[in-house]
Amino acid sequence: MDTKDVLAAFAALSQETRLEVFRLLVKAGEEGLLSGEIGERLQVRQNTMSANLSVLLNAGLLRNRREGRSVRYFADYDGMRGLLGYLMEDCCGGKPELCRPAIDQIACDVRL
Repeated sequence: MDTKDVLAAFAALSQETRLEVFRLLVKAGEEGLLSGEIGERLQVRQNTMSANLSVLLNAGLLRNRREGRSVRYFADYDGMRGLLGYLMEDCCGGKPELCRPAIDQIACDVRL
């Protein structure tokens, strides 16, 4: 992930509803949620939710899959790992092995 991608991810997550959406989809795991379910759970109107989902998609933090007339959304774990990796790549004064326990603790190995 480069600086431009990281800035886009942070910009996407800097808005309350989008942060809530991302956290909700991380919790939902590999099953994800339909866009309508996300809106209902967070009590956000459909057009507003659509705009927020688009921002998160463009930032590389979500993936989606069409299911008939509905769209299912998932947290993009590769995007999340890229963001976390970028933040920690130069950690510990040039001794990344010191950060390994922290990286291992936050890493998840979900392949969707």
